[in-house]
Amino acid sequence: MMAYKNPAAAYQNTRINTASPAELTLMLYDGAVKFTHMAIMALEKGDYEQCHNNVQKAKNIIVEFRSTLNFDYEVANDFDRVYDYINWALVQGNIKKDKGMLEEALKRIKEMRDTWKEVMEKQKTPKK
Repeated sequence: MMAYKNPAAAYQNTRINTASPAELTLMLYDGAVKFTHMAIMALEKGDYEQCHNNVQKAKNIIVEFRSTLNFDYEVANDFDRVYDYINWALVQGNIKKDKGMLEEALKRIKEMRDTWKEVMEKQKTPKK
């Protein structure tokens, strides 16, 4: 077993390795929220490189979500449209250095994350 010098990294690694697919999806949504928020903060400080780097991280997560959609289910088309919009808002916010567009992307990512959390909670609740 690998010894970690950083307890936080060890915890995060264990958390990822023991998470269910649903929990991993939630972690990705949380990551997209975090990176988009960090991009907005960097933009406010005029740190365009940090803004760009964090937008790219958030975008990569959204692209991954889109690439894993199962179009055998009708709802995948709805998810694809939302992910496409989020991706567009991130790109526009990054290119134009538009805080409003990044905030719009953040709002939509949070909505998707919150919906995912609700689905997870309903799956945990035993049916009567």
